[in-house]
Amino acid sequence: MNPEPRPTEAWLRGPIEGVPPHLMPVFHSFAMVREDLAYYTEGLTTEDVWLRTGALPSLGFHLRHMGHSVDRLVTYLCGNQLSDAQIATLKQETEPGGATLGQLLEDIDEKLSDAERRIRAIEPSMLNEPRYIGKKRLPSTVLGILVHVAEHTQRHLGQAITTAKLARETR
Repeated sequence: MNPEPRPTEAWLRGPIEGVPPHLMPVFHSFAMVREDLAYYTEGLTTEDVWLRTGALPSLGFHLRHMGHSVDRLVTYLCGNQLSDAQIATLKQETEPGGATLGQLLEDIDEKLSDAERRIRAIEPSMLNEPRYIGKKRLPSTVLGILVHVAEHTQRHLGQAITTAKLARETR
């Protein structure tokens, strides 16, 4: 693990230039994901990334799921339903192996950057607009999905950090 001191968390650094206040929590969440993953996964091998402890999912799963779940949630946020490609990707997230740590982190960064671009189109007047999730069209709102994108990403970040520490300890 990186011996450098941890920087102040993104949400404690104040506003991000060019990001409207109603979108700031999601952008802060994404900044924390990028920084914490770089910090806690430094030096891990591809074997470490795909190591499973008992029935627990691998770090690779959490990394793969994090980026792709953001993509899916932002698709709903934008008022769309998932494409066939997104559904196929969802079904493959649990398959072990394949990508290196660098490839997984690059994929997350690309997915977060694309989400940030798409999220910027959300105006404050849209926050209470209805949105529908999945084939069952479960009800939510723009604000509900924005909150869920941030908290779901943080949930998997925490699991990824714990799994990275566990992989490092069980080598």
